[in-house]
Amino acid sequence: MRIAIANDVAMAAEALRRVVASTAEHQLLWIARSGLEAVRLCAEQRPDLILMDLNMPGLDGVEATRQIMRHSPCAILVVTGRPQDNVDQVFRALGAGALDVTATPVLQGQAGGAAELLAKIRTMDRLIRHSGGSQALGPRNGNGRHAGPAAAVNALVAIGASTGGPMAVARILAAWTPPPGCAVVVVQHIDENFAEHFAKWLAEQLPMPVRAAAQGEELLAGGVLIAKSNDHLVLDQNLRLGYDAAPRDYAYRPSVDVFFHCLARHWRGEAVAVLLTGMGRDGADGLLALRRAGHTTIAQDQDSSAVYGMPRAAAELDAAQLILPLDKIGAMLRSTLGAAPAAPAK
Repeated sequence: MRIAIANDVAMAAEALRRVVASTAEHQLLWIARSGLEAVRLCAEQRPDLILMDLNMPGLDGVEATRQIMRHSPCAILVVTGRPQDNVDQVFRALGAGALDVTATPVLQGQAGGAAELLAKIRTMDRLIRHSGGSQALGPRNGNGRHAGPAAAVNALVAIGASTGGPMAVARILAAWTPPPGCAVVVVQHIDENFAEHFAKWLAEQLPMPVRAAAQGEELLAGGVLIAKSNDHLVLDQNLRLGYDAAPRDYAYRPSVDVFFHCLARHWRGEAVAVLLTGMGRDGADGLLALRRAGHTTIAQDQDSSAVYGMPRAAAELDAAQLILPLDKIGAMLRSTLGAAPAAPAK
């Protein structure tokens, strides 16, 4: 891969340069010392992957990501110091089109950090190849109550998302609150080290219970469960959630397809499956299986998608009964499943 670095801290940029140089698989294309320089260099010499810091002078990593995805789209991995301390910025960057996030390795004793970053880069390489190259990213086209017992769950909303997904999920669930008998499960492509932070961040945005799904957990009536592992989230015949490493060769982890296929096999209540913005085609085959099983299927439209990859694949398969802009999906869920009563005014 041709890799670029955007980082204004000399020591951090040097640590990243050494990681890239440590293997013959990759070529360092350029190093930008600011977000504005990264935008300019990307337009002049587009890399396969940018290692993007969040905190840079002038144009920060979030806005640099947004501009690059609009004008010179390519894969972006957020690499920043202590990402857990910058949760809001991380999810804004993911919403702007970054694929994933990891911590910056340090120069001293960086063996573990370097290995982790190289593993991330290999995953990015697989995703890009799986999606037909960086050009497949395409430019952006636009821009808690009490939870009931599992036995009360008679309807399920399953949401799959990747690039740009965290903000998209938050916008849908801010516009629609599940009624007491409805559970929501979200499969978002995100590293397991940051999944708990995603659940916590989403809980802060919404007036409903949100938490990461534990092994063996029952569905959460009136609330949201988030896949939290690099293994695949599954639903068994007893309607309990769990994690499975197989299939091991999937580039997408956790896989939306794996979870959607589980629903098609085991869920007998009412279900709505929603496939949101994302690179590649994960979720399209599973969405088709759910449509064939008689469930309602929705794909996000091109204009409101950060990256029109996964929803496009679903549309091409005729897997989506409805193709809707992001702002219309909440209203569709309300008309199909109803909504929880509004909280009384204080």
